[in-house]
Amino acid sequence: MTTMAIQNSTEVLAARKEHNEKIAAHTDKARATWFPWLLLGLFVALPLLQFTGNYNYVIHMILFTACYAVMASGWNILGGFTGYISLGHNVFFAVGAYFAGMIYARMGISTIILAPIAGLLAAALGFVIGKITLKVRGPSFIISSLALVMIARILFDNWEFVGGAAGVALPSTDLPVQWAKLPYYYAFVFMAAFTVWVSYKVKHSKFGMGLRAIASDEIKAESAGIDTRLYKALAFALSAFFVGMAGAVWGEYLTYIRPNIYLIILVSVNMVLMCILGGKGTVAGPVIGAIMIVAFNEFFVATLGASELNILASGLVMALALIFFPLGIVGTLAKHNRLPRFLNWD
Repeated sequence: MTTMAIQNSTEVLAARKEHNEKIAAHTDKARATWFPWLLLGLFVALPLLQFTGNYNYVIHMILFTACYAVMASGWNILGGFTGYISLGHNVFFAVGAYFAGMIYARMGISTIILAPIAGLLAAALGFVIGKITLKVRGPSFIISSLALVMIARILFDNWEFVGGAAGVALPSTDLPVQWAKLPYYYAFVFMAAFTVWVSYKVKHSKFGMGLRAIASDEIKAESAGIDTRLYKALAFALSAFFVGMAGAVWGEYLTYIRPNIYLIILVSVNMVLMCILGGKGTVAGPVIGAIMIVAFNEFFVATLGASELNILASGLVMALALIFFPLGIVGTLAKHNRLPRFLNWD
């Protein structure tokens, strides 16, 4: 190679490096990673309002939304980053609830303390199930995930040790009514923050790059040397971990665990809809979707009652939103370079 050719090659590499650095700098400038921290600070301080009156309803709604934000963000690791749509993730919601709830009922150890262990149990189960079910793709995988819910429902309905179909009542907290929700409120708020942070880290890791490669073209990903079976199983396990943690704390908050609370298809469908509405495969999308769906449901229940009209109105809003935002709110706005900076957490 001549000196001139070497010099040209060096200049090309230097120019490419400079261009990549400019893109990275622009991305960092556009990314508003400060906004989630601001939200966290506001949510941490919000219960101070209890000193001025009864804001239990507000605390419940934020707590409920944070619970779904945990589950939707967890589901997004498998369904959004990896591209495998699961309708069976409420099984891990139930596993976390029953594991922590039964220990709490018999030994008095709070599910808030047990939540990480419940998450690990759900993750181990998710890894095993993922190794089996992720051999198939597309509709076959969706059907297998639905079958998982049906099997789990039959199991828990007939398992007398955990109360069968009647479930188990859990002890309620001794705190005054004004403060009784706060332990669960803070548990879900911090779990939501942790889940979003992990989601961000996964997306920007080598592992996350492999997951996105699988979602884009699994055959090409295998050709590139990615161990797709292991990556998918790990994504399934990590996804199940967060759903299991949420289920553990939710059981104690409700003070009872029953199969017809956890093992109904609506729970899994909500996770999927939240990700699709907010923006599947984005970091902020599942959170935005959780906020919007909980808000829609609450508004229509308050105005139309718990009737078919409420379901119809919610469905119409969802349909209209997806017509105008086919990639979800965050995904569509980002594609057209109209995403507000405070929503750009990616």
